[in-house]
Amino acid sequence: MQYPPIVSIPNNPSLHGMAGVIPDVVYSTARGMDLKLSLILPWHEEETPPAKRPLIVFVQGSGWTSPDISYQLPQLGRYAQFGHAVATVTHRSSKEGHPFPAYLQDVKTAIRFLRAHADEYGLDTERICIFGTSSGGNTALLVGLTPNDPRYETEEYADQSSAVKTVISCFGPTDLQALVGNNVNTFLYNPDFSGLLPAGWEPEKLLTAMSPIAEIIPGCDYPPILLAQGDADELVPFSQSESMYHALLDAGCSARLIRVLGAPHEGSFWSNRLFGLIADFLRETL
Repeated sequence: MQYPPIVSIPNNPSLHGMAGVIPDVVYSTARGMDLKLSLILPWHEEETPPAKRPLIVFVQGSGWTSPDISYQLPQLGRYAQFGHAVATVTHRSSKEGHPFPAYLQDVKTAIRFLRAHADEYGLDTERICIFGTSSGGNTALLVGLTPNDPRYETEEYADQSSAVKTVISCFGPTDLQALVGNNVNTFLYNPDFSGLLPAGWEPEKLLTAMSPIAEIIPGCDYPPILLAQGDADELVPFSQSESMYHALLDAGCSARLIRVLGAPHEGSFWSNRLFGLIADFLRETL
């Protein structure tokens, strides 16, 4: 009998392209609740220490409530296959009595936690990207523009920095004043957002504090920033990313903007082409 030829391929001793998930890593317990992240890490041989990998810290959009860690997990896995470590994080919810800046403080705490445990997980603390979508994109921009700002730092891992090397924001609100316009009361009486207002704050103070565009100082040494948004976004107008892009360039910052034609909020916004452009940006900036 004539058998079909046997296909022979080399083995993969470096485990290149392989990755695994470490779920439910508790990064903070200081406020009476467990705050968790999940890590996607490239595989390495058991007998060798993990190589120092660039780190992506990802924040899923949630309307500043409770990010769904699993939503983008399949897509984020491809970056781990490229050799990045990826942490997708939760934060406190504004609907559970945690007003601004709780969500921002928590994500910064997660970054400091990961720096403190860099040897355990094989992380390169000099190469950290903050990446977020929607409210997570807003968070990512605020993290990038307020490195080690005492307004938003907590006592946890105080010896570690919350600064990042690069920022990616997809359809994140950048100017809450412009987004809300004359509907401030409508915004703040909406049960999805009313919990963001700290006691004793005027609404205008909150909208300014939550607006990354208000943090831009000309001449400051900010990390490179990639903005991406669909021009048919029904929740966050494309003008939010466009205005942020112009403000960053006017201030002398390094910024890029990707316009996804006809794309809504999430959904068909995503494509292999877009993930490829994000991967190119990461290679250049990390």
